[in-house]
Amino acid sequence: MVTKTVKLNNEDGLHARAAALFVRTANRFKSEITLSLNGDSVNAKSIIGIMSLGAFSGEDIAIAAQGEDEVEAVDNLVHLVENEFSIM
Repeated sequence: MVTKTVKLNNEDGLHARAAALFVRTANRFKSEITLSLNGDSVNAKSIIGIMSLGAFSGEDIAIAAQGEDEVEAVDNLVHLVENEFSIM
């Protein structure tokens, strides 16, 4: 299992567009991926789960993955958050 913590620096946190991009990116990987905030963890491949966290700008979220592509999954999701959900 690989886990990394990253700060939400974008203005709106994990709002609908950012959450959709996060889920779309997470679904590219075979690993099981979770997103955690303040002790609550959700499936990172579920937009409902992510939206239920209510993650705002300035908060630290933990991204964890377990599976054959866990390192790549976490690195890509951290990169997405660090780049404020801008598509490359």
